[in-house]
Amino acid sequence: MPEREVDPDAGALDQVLWGAWKTMELPEGYRAEIVEGVLEVQRIGRVRHGSIANRLGEALSRYECKGEYGAYHGMAVTLGRRRVWIPDVVVAAQGPGASADEDGIGVVASAVYLVAEVVSQGERHQERDRVRKRREYARAGIPVYVIIDDYDNQGTVTVLTEPQPEKADWVGVHRVPYGTDITIPEGPAKGFVIGETITGPKRS
Repeated sequence: MPEREVDPDAGALDQVLWGAWKTMELPEGYRAEIVEGVLEVQRIGRVRHGSIANRLGEALSRYECKGEYGAYHGMAVTLGRRRVWIPDVVVAAQGPGASADEDGIGVVASAVYLVAEVVSQGERHQERDRVRKRREYARAGIPVYVIIDDYDNQGTVTVLTEPQPEKADWVGVHRVPYGTDITIPEGPAKGFVIGETITGPKRS
């Protein structure tokens, strides 16, 4: 799969945000991202959030056995000098220089084939993962976005595919409740199943 071309240009504000992000020294337990032109600082997720993200990342690491791609936890994803995200799990090309950005801070969005977010408690966190990051990842042309959401009804998993960067939206939207398996339909993780071993059982 060839890398997608992205526009590396950035405006003055973008440069300021990027510079601030690179030099931030946060207390342990916090992380910062630039999402839709806003520098955001938030706590790292709670125990259940971390447990789901770890199970997903570890399962993807075992699944990606060909060595061409790797699953990363908490790795920064950059798009030029405009945006930086830290998804819970990333699947990207691996190997020397295969996906690192020019500053060696994270992986470039054009080398990322899947991002996954485990939705955190709180209205602001939920809106970020469900709405704002959904738009951002589509704008970047990342092929697959997985949302594991403890706070949507009794828990749901959504797999978004076929991004439309110009519309900041997705063509493929597949959403199932906890307790129902859902399969990644394309890319390096094609055939990978997200089910109860990752999310926990169906809730009554």
